[in-house]
Amino acid sequence: MTTAEAVQLVTNGNRVFVHGGAATPLSLLNALLDRAGTLQDVELTAISTYGDIRWNRPEVLNSFYWNSLFVSENVRGWVNGERGDYVPIFLSEIPTLFDKGILPVDVALVHVSPPDGHGYCSLGVSVDIAVSAVRNAKKVIALVNPLMPKVHGDGFVHQSKFDAMVWEEHDLYEVNYALRADAADAQIGKYVAELVDDYATLQMGIGGIPDSVLQYLTHHKGLGIHTEMFSDGVLPLIENGVVTNEYKKVQRGKTVSSFVLGSRKVYDFIDNNPSVCLMGTDYVNDVSVIRKNPKVVSINSAIEIDLTGQICADSIGTYQFSGIGGQMDFMRGASLSEGGKPIIALPSVTKKGISRIVPMLKEGAGVVTTRGHVHYVVTEYGVVNLYGKNMDQRAKLLISIAHPDHRETLERAYTERFKNQL
Repeated sequence: MTTAEAVQLVTNGNRVFVHGGAATPLSLLNALLDRAGTLQDVELTAISTYGDIRWNRPEVLNSFYWNSLFVSENVRGWVNGERGDYVPIFLSEIPTLFDKGILPVDVALVHVSPPDGHGYCSLGVSVDIAVSAVRNAKKVIALVNPLMPKVHGDGFVHQSKFDAMVWEEHDLYEVNYALRADAADAQIGKYVAELVDDYATLQMGIGGIPDSVLQYLTHHKGLGIHTEMFSDGVLPLIENGVVTNEYKKVQRGKTVSSFVLGSRKVYDFIDNNPSVCLMGTDYVNDVSVIRKNPKVVSINSAIEIDLTGQICADSIGTYQFSGIGGQMDFMRGASLSEGGKPIIALPSVTKKGISRIVPMLKEGAGVVTTRGHVHYVVTEYGVVNLYGKNMDQRAKLLISIAHPDHRETLERAYTERFKNQL
């Protein structure tokens, strides 16, 4: 049927799950938003979404509410307005919200591959929380796209589960993180790569820094991948035999992730590739699973870090910028792994030259990684390890890797707080 016909299944007061990442079913979602004025009190929920979501219209905001589980750029204004909000939660625990009926799903909008000879479609590039949403939804509407890769793992759904199916052939959303990296990202990538041992298991967050790290790992041996997401940067390491996955304890021989976001090249690579396994975040991000792998290196970033080591990664003051995501899942999992290294990597300053290492977090800022969980912190000016260090020692270490233009200000704040001199 058509998108307009399919979204007629949504009724007043429904909670609607929206498939995320490169699998965002944009045409279904926009067709639903076009019903604004005929619907009331419809709640939309999702993690990261991509593409031009046509939400910024008075009639849409009157009919729909966006209850976000992770805030992406295209709905940031909506989430921070009167008709939106954010649920602080670990990515590993979002499936529990659906499974236990804490957030009951009335309708799920998903983006899938065509049915195979047995009637099974694949959730493709984004299994993450979508597999749980589909399992628990009362009704499921599927956008069926022949350009969606068919991916091994947990993401297969039989066509009998769908209450409506819409055929639409179009390219998936693409991101090139290499183009987003700058000189600071490259230097940070070099420092982080030096912390990675041979035979380590890698988790990479999103952005230019993780991609830069991968470029400096070409001489490593026997690396494995167990990560919530990966992109194009992993491909050369797999092709050149740097990533073999042979030393992992969990899913040995397989690259494990929950979603993939990058270019068509990486989407083609995962298509029907038995060496790649996409699973739900309740498995991939489970600390008890992560820690079983040896030498887990978790690479995540931050918006700002205070002199005691508190990590704000989801908000700018009270403004909700992104979300908790899987940072704490993997920071904790890496710290419990034998030989593991949890790493926070961030440029020393913002694009406007404001220090990211600060005396105190902004008022209202969210602490994603606590100072009790932080270990390695990396900027373009060096690497420090805060684990086991007292507050005074942490402050001195963090000031040493701050931007030189801001060290004097940070030293004054240090003196005022700790009544000492460097």
